[in-house]
Amino acid sequence: MEKIWLKSYPEGIPAEIGPLAESSLGELMDKACRRHADQTAYLSMGIGLSYAELERQSAAFAGWLQSIGIGKGARVALMMPNLLQYPVCMFGALRAGCVVVNCNPLYTPRELEHQMRDSGAEVMVVVENFAHTVEQILPRTSLRHVVVTSMGEMLGPKGLLVNLLVRHVRKLVPPWRIPAAIRLGAALATGRRNGFRAPSVGLDDLAFLQYTGGTTGVAKGAMLSHGNIIANVTQAGLWISKSVNEGGEWVVTALPLYHIFALTANCLMFMRLGATNLLIADPRNIPGLVKELGRHPFSIITGVNTLFNALLHDEHFATLDFSRLKVTLGGGMAVQKPVADRWHEVTGKPLIQAYGLTETSPAVTINPLYIDAFTGSIGLPLPSTEISIRNDAGDEVAGTLPGELCVRGPQVTRGYWQRADETTAVFHADGFLRTGDIGYIDDQGFIFLVDRKKDMILVSGFNVYPNEVEEVVAGHPGVREVAAIGVPDERSGEAVKIFVVRNDPSLTAEALIAHCRTQLTSYKVPRHVEFRDDLPKSNVGKVLRRELRDATAAGAPR
Repeated sequence: MEKIWLKSYPEGIPAEIGPLAESSLGELMDKACRRHADQTAYLSMGIGLSYAELERQSAAFAGWLQSIGIGKGARVALMMPNLLQYPVCMFGALRAGCVVVNCNPLYTPRELEHQMRDSGAEVMVVVENFAHTVEQILPRTSLRHVVVTSMGEMLGPKGLLVNLLVRHVRKLVPPWRIPAAIRLGAALATGRRNGFRAPSVGLDDLAFLQYTGGTTGVAKGAMLSHGNIIANVTQAGLWISKSVNEGGEWVVTALPLYHIFALTANCLMFMRLGATNLLIADPRNIPGLVKELGRHPFSIITGVNTLFNALLHDEHFATLDFSRLKVTLGGGMAVQKPVADRWHEVTGKPLIQAYGLTETSPAVTINPLYIDAFTGSIGLPLPSTEISIRNDAGDEVAGTLPGELCVRGPQVTRGYWQRADETTAVFHADGFLRTGDIGYIDDQGFIFLVDRKKDMILVSGFNVYPNEVEEVVAGHPGVREVAAIGVPDERSGEAVKIFVVRNDPSLTAEALIAHCRTQLTSYKVPRHVEFRDDLPKSNVGKVLRRELRDATAAGAPR
């Protein structure tokens, strides 16, 4: 496809990224730590970790791994929320040449066992709150070393109070027993005594096994190399370079670092720029998050639509000082126009929509940061990124017709860990990755997503895209959250059903349907409305339509 998007590039943004400046993520970290040694790299619960201390602590963890015979290529699993321990252990593992396997702390034993068995991880670092889950699956995995840490372990004297509250007041640490487990502090002490010898790590070496697909089937590990991640850090870094200052930004990291969005965008890209990452351990506690935002001069915030929506519904959020806010970046799921418009109204700054996948490290497209109004576009392809819109036969579609969005570039995974068949299925012969998303490109090169291919609803032969229905419903002032799915219908094959969390308890199904009739053609109008107290969401807050479909098909109580 002709790169028509280049004509819409912001001034000074190159078409290609050129040779990469680092040969490994360890080198990227080392450079940042030397350039910004005295600055705070990460801040958690009021306690900071400087770039210099990050270098020392991660070297100690790398030294411990080497002392127990864990070397290049071995898989090291991390299972924790956003704590100072995460970057220490992640960078330590990468510096030792290991492959990081990120785990959601809320995994059930079944989910965790699958990921450990599939990845072949030999080491696990887990916060004690979730050690009972590891205990249950340990005998059936290849895990040989378990490191346990506490919520307050790296918080100095304040950590004693945090641990007291977590363990004894809130009782968030279920009983566990792993006799061979060691504490993180002991591992770091061993690593400091033994020292660290940097192995040879290159761009083609694996950095992460990032698991994906758990909501649509068996979770599989996307193989992301050091080169994939550094390329994406470089691509996105060039895109925002004119809008941020090196060494002067405060980045709100509410999305979990074990998710690819926050991992690359917050943890790595802004590390290269010498920013301070404000780590939020519990982003579901919206009042607590708003209080934390009020304590710091934040200038960048990343998130998903549901997070921004929840913040806007907090009565104290609008009272915050947004004078330093430069960039609000939304991804992970479609940003809804009512949310974007309200964000602009409250903060005075636009909500910039971006798009990516786990398989693309993740960023594929971003809107120019100078936009002052939400258009619904996911933006322009990043430098060195190729886009192709294709039909089911794999042929490129003409003009602005919709088709499957396909991607090729240096940030794209080489495939799925030990799953050659699934790797083959997701790539076209010319190397373009099938994203599973339906979209189109306008004559200025801006990409617009229509919906997920698997979520499309077929009503009397007409395609209905849930995103469109959800955006219309979300525009009703009585609606807080909404999700749309297709359900079987004798007359039309499928009909649209919406699940709604209300702002206004008096809101009725009839009122919502009447609202939709003013903005949607008849076959798109929901035929069924179900009110709920909440909607099922993924670890980053993405609404899980599949769970709603499964519950409906099973005849779950309504």
